[in-house]
Amino acid sequence: MAPRILLARHGQTAWSLSGKHTGRTDVPLLEEGRRGAKLLGERLHRAPYDALTEVEIRTSPLTRARETCELAGFGERARTWDTLMEWDYGAYEGMTPDDIQALRPGWLIWRDGVPEGETLAEVTARADEVVAWAREADRDVLVFAHGHILRSIGARWLGLPLDFAARIRLNPTSLSVLGWAYGEPAIESWNDLGHLAG
Repeated sequence: MAPRILLARHGQTAWSLSGKHTGRTDVPLLEEGRRGAKLLGERLHRAPYDALTEVEIRTSPLTRARETCELAGFGERARTWDTLMEWDYGAYEGMTPDDIQALRPGWLIWRDGVPEGETLAEVTARADEVVAWAREADRDVLVFAHGHILRSIGARWLGLPLDFAARIRLNPTSLSVLGWAYGEPAIESWNDLGHLAG
């Protein structure tokens, strides 16, 4: 069976709650985010995942992703990987979409990028690196990372341009699975929050 990639977005932080663009700022999880990470872990340790004993696991080195990984029970098995860091938002770091719209009406990150940060091409290249790694694996892989880089990975897994990611929203502590259908890359599930119901 062809390998799949499981995507776990980090738990809720004060900045994700307020809508601030949180790139490289190392913001910790809120208590709600810690609780969600534990619930995600409980889900991944039950059927059909059964602790993903054969799965290779990597995490962004940023605290919010690493802590989510650890609280979910995978910290000892995970390797940190800088490629999974969030988009470097440059001058827009810490700003909300409304803040940015006031400066640049009609702005869309997936089309317009950010000043003084990563370019669309650079984010695409990082997403492609993750996709290539996952497809070359001889087993499923699990990554703990951030909203925009995970959405980018989703778009590139499907072979679509980065701007497709604008159409696939991703909430904190969500679980998504990218796999295959009839030999073609496909989304098996996306932005699944069922575990947060307890």
